[in-house]
Parts: sequence; C-alpha cells; structure tokens
Amino acid sequence: MRILLVEDHPSLAESLISALEKAGFTLDHASRLAQAKQFLAQTEYDLLILDRGLPDGDGLSVLLAKGVAGTTPVIMLTAKDQLDDRIRGLDAGADDYIVKPVEMSELIARCRAVLRRPGERSAAALSFADLHFDLNTRAVTVAQQPLLLSRRELSLLESLMRAAGRVATRQVLEQAIYNYSDEVGPNALEAAVSRLRKALVGSGCTIVTIRGVGWMLVEQEAH
Repeated sequence: MRILLVEDHPSLAESLISALEKAGFTLDHASRLAQAKQFLAQTEYDLLILDRGLPDGDGLSVLLAKGVAGTTPVIMLTAKDQLDDRIRGLDAGADDYIVKPVEMSELIARCRAVLRRPGERSAAALSFADLHFDLNTRAVTVAQQPLLLSRRELSLLESLMRAAGRVATRQVLEQAIYNYSDEVGPNALEAAVSRLRKALVGSGCTIVTIRGVGWMLVEQEAH
C-alpha cells in the first residue's frame, strides 16, 4: 500500500520512511504543502500522514482545500497537542490525531488500524488458493510453509491478491511498488512480475499477463 508522508523535519522523516518501508508500505515524502498537493493531484494514496506545522502553512489546509478526507484515510502527526488543535484536526476529517513524539511501532499499528476501518481496502490477512498473506507481519505462506519474498515482491503480491480474479493494471501495480524517487526502467515491472511468478510455483496460482492491460492472479487447475 502507498503512503504519502508530509513532514518537514529531515531526520524524523528519514526515520518514519525507514520504519514504514520495513513494515511493507511504499512511501512518497513531501516536506512542503505545495509538494504534497502536487503528489495528491497525480497519485491515489491509501493513507496520508500529515504534519501541521509546515514551512508554507498548516497541514490542515490539505484536508480543507482538496477534500481529501472521506476518500483517503488521514493521520495527523504533529507537535500541536492542545485539545482545540486535536478537535480541529478531527473535525476537518482526520481519522486519527497523534502527538509527537511517537513510537514507530505505535504509528505502524495506528496506520493498520485506520486502514482496517469499514469502507477501506485493508484487512488483517489475504488468502487465495494455497497462499496466505498476513498483512501485519508481512509473512506469506504456501500451504503453511513460509515463502520468502523481497519487499517489492510482497507489495506486488499484495496488490495482485487484493485484485485476485480481476486485472490489476500497470498503473495500479507501479504505484503500489515504486515511489517518485525510484529509478524505474521501461521493463522493470515486467521483470518484477516474472520473478514473483517463479516464486509462486507450487502455490496453486499463477500470474497471467493480459496484454496491453495488466496482470491477473488466477488459480491453476489441478492436473
């Protein structure tokens, strides 16, 4: 799943990005409101983590001006700790309001909790054929045997499992596994799909290419 982090403190942003990527999320980072608004106009995010005290304004303006709240889950992560600040943030549409400093493990747990709420696309686990994907631990098993995958392969598999039986387009998959800072070659996604397809041998499913459209995870018929 892809997160937009809006945070202007360099060392904190670096720590947040590292922790969230280790937890299996794909991250884009904006240090200014203008940059955040540009990202939001170009990309559909699964979650927005938003600071309030930014160099070019209050992060709440992202919610109020663009109407992000209601379509994208939002966690406010800010040093503004007064009751009125928390109320204003939640009233503006934030799903959670966290006061800095925060333990990384707690932030990750809160991200998962927000994404599990009704109407969102996340769940605690995904299953398809003999595959089981625990989204909390990022552990994948095939018939209860562990399947070791890279971080990008895990993100790719998650997207395909969420769309199992339906076509996942190139745009959807690229947004799930690459961020704006990644240098992506013209055949990078095809290579990633090929590696994952090989890893799934024996899982009871495979990845089918729908030429010109995308890829689809399907069950294999028993022989």
